[in-house]
Amino acid sequence: MNPAEAHILKQPEPYKSIYLHLQMLIEHTLPEADLLYKWRMPCYYINKRPLCYINQSKNYVDVGFWHSAHLSKKWDIYLVSEKRKVVKSLRYEFVDDINDSIFISILKEVEGLEEKGFYKKE
Repeated sequence: MNPAEAHILKQPEPYKSIYLHLQMLIEHTLPEADLLYKWRMPCYYINKRPLCYINQSKNYVDVGFWHSAHLSKKWDIYLVSEKRKVVKSLRYEFVDDINDSIFISILKEVEGLEEKGFYKKE
């Protein structure tokens, strides 16, 4: 078992269920994504390029996207930036909060941003 998987399995509920559900969605949607353990949290990469991280913080699980500056504006109602300049994230307090179709749509869009940097140059 890799360190990222061990990290996920040691989370208390309801966070463990959220992590596992997100892991299933990511790995089903993007089977080429690699689950790595970086900065003490599970991170997904495709071809050595960061895709997203999953981190339990306060009373929620945060799924952060490094390339969020390039995402369609239609996702802004779901994404939280909270004083961060680059990363935007989806936050879930309970597994039932996860809208699979929205999450998968954002994942696919982030996957397509392969040539983009973290910052959006105007």
